[in-house]
Amino acid sequence: MNRKMSYEEALAKLKEIVARLESGEETLDDSLKLFEEGAKLSAFCYEKLQNAEQKITEITKLEQAAAE
Repeated sequence: MNRKMSYEEALAKLKEIVARLESGEETLDDSLKLFEEGAKLSAFCYEKLQNAEQKITEITKLEQAAAE
């Protein structure tokens, strides 16, 4: 993940990695590399979702405060 990657791009790459791992056609070394990359992508996606959730919470609070 050298460049800025969107959530959607990371998720698509993660799905590709999962499919490759589930195929059972990868060598052990390649499987370990894929697993490591998948773990990083998973953490990236989780962080993006957490940030989005926090933003939504903040916006909702601001809207509720403005409505009062």
